[in-house]
Amino acid sequence: MAHDQPIKALVLALTDGAASAVYAINRLRPDALCFVLPEASKALVESAVQPKIEQMPRRWDWIVTEEIDEFTSCYHTLSRSLPDLLRTWEVQPGEVVVDLTGATPAMAGALTVVTLPWSSRIVSLVPARQGQEDETIELVGQSFVWTQGNPWDEAATVSCREGCELFNRGLFSAAARLFREVELRVSGGQKPLYRAFADLADGYDLWERLHYRQAWDKLKTSSKALEMASLWGGPPGLQALLPPIKANASFLEKLVLDPAEVKDAVALDLLAHVSRRLRVTHDPEAAMIALVRALEAFAQRQLFKQHKIKTWDVQPEQLPQALQEVCRTCYLEDIDGKYKLPLQAQFRALAGLGDQLGQSFLREWPTMKPLLDAANHAVLGHGFEPIKAERVQQLYDVVVKLSGVADSSLPKFPVLNL
Repeated sequence: MAHDQPIKALVLALTDGAASAVYAINRLRPDALCFVLPEASKALVESAVQPKIEQMPRRWDWIVTEEIDEFTSCYHTLSRSLPDLLRTWEVQPGEVVVDLTGATPAMAGALTVVTLPWSSRIVSLVPARQGQEDETIELVGQSFVWTQGNPWDEAATVSCREGCELFNRGLFSAAARLFREVELRVSGGQKPLYRAFADLADGYDLWERLHYRQAWDKLKTSSKALEMASLWGGPPGLQALLPPIKANASFLEKLVLDPAEVKDAVALDLLAHVSRRLRVTHDPEAAMIALVRALEAFAQRQLFKQHKIKTWDVQPEQLPQALQEVCRTCYLEDIDGKYKLPLQAQFRALAGLGDQLGQSFLREWPTMKPLLDAANHAVLGHGFEPIKAERVQQLYDVVVKLSGVADSSLPKFPVLNL
């Protein structure tokens, strides 16, 4: 008898074919076994199946369904019992094999639907046809062929589209979870592809939460795996996906490896983050917080790069004369004894130092003040008024104008269209 690798769980339909049931059990050697059968077949299990099992499963049970020729009745019985049994046995997605050899059409349909979240293989013994070259199995004077297939190899296409839609809506964590569920269920050859998609979604989820180094690691891993998959064909659209992922990984590499205390790329990334929060996830409150931080990051970058001023540890004598006394009296932290410049003071310092960015800020101040007031009064600012997306967009336009940043310099997340 041929032997497969032992499996976690076997769900086996049985009506009257004891020999085929014994063959499947001995071939698959399940750790857990569940019979699906009518009441009359329970005696058959005890008399003709159990005594012939070479390696008894550690756990076994049965689910009795009487209306074996009615799909709805079979489905109701199985859906009420089988999921709870599999959870009790701690069976994970992809660990169930379903044997439909002894199933009626109604049982087969119900079993396939109910076990879909856990199954990774459906097997059956079918009568051998004359001239068939497959290995035949002789049971009770009749020749059979062992057939098997994985419904998830086809169903995964639909799940892949759903995962892409979640990704494109900015729901990266949900997309990663779906891709990992598919990875568990598809056959071996497809597993690396879905693992790469899951890693990709994890990487962008980490990036969206500003965990740059971990995101870079994930994007490097996933891009290599997807590039390998593309060499073997892969799904349509995979080749077009690789360049933007590599560009993103390169952006993260520069950001992560930049040794400076003020990193140039952070301000650019924050602006891109604002766009995604505003247009993809439609979250103006979070977008406004990121936007005000981006505005500050541009000031911090200019003060540090051009004037060696750290806004979190400034020396009053580094500032223009008009700001020095204000700094000493208003910006001293009583805990650590450091002088820390707030946002507006950062730009006023730049203006006093003759920096173009600071001078532009002063010119735009009449436009910016009501927008920054709106940010301050927002629920996630310091007030109680939900921010409007229009306000965020207006301030975004001003920040882009001040910084002189071109849209092409901002990192853009890819669109999954597979």
